[in-house]
Amino acid sequence: MPVTDVQHDLDALTLTITADFAAPVERVWQVYADPRQLERVWGPPTYPATVVDHDLTPGGRVNYFMTSPEGEKYYGYWDVTGVSAPDRFTFDDGFALDETFAPNTELPVSHNVYDFTEVDGSTRARFVATYDSAEGLQQVLAMGVVEGASSAINQIDELLAS
Repeated sequence: MPVTDVQHDLDALTLTITADFAAPVERVWQVYADPRQLERVWGPPTYPATVVDHDLTPGGRVNYFMTSPEGEKYYGYWDVTGVSAPDRFTFDDGFALDETFAPNTELPVSHNVYDFTEVDGSTRARFVATYDSAEGLQQVLAMGVVEGASSAINQIDELLAS
């Protein structure tokens, strides 16, 4: 299992997940840079993702939806704020109302920093999501973000091995 640590800090408004992958940084970067690979790991195994638009450049947008086992679709987006390939990218991750990908202002947006660092030929990934309020962080924790994100990240090993 790649996920080695999960911390949430209501005072700092952060959720931090650390994972280790037996692959070079450049290979792990490709998981996020390629929409077809991203689909295989964004979302828990029982809620597979479909990436509709993928522009991983500053000012770009990634639109996606996840499909539940019952066929319900849950829409989301990334507004990409920074990219330093292959080491880091930053984005705002939000929930969308529907297939128009208009933001759902009833749900919180997280400001994310994904860092990839080489450690002895492998990659240590650090995923940090910061929320605007403790209530927003608590809301996504209650929705199961730790379990969902951890199970999604843990799928990356299988993709890297293929």
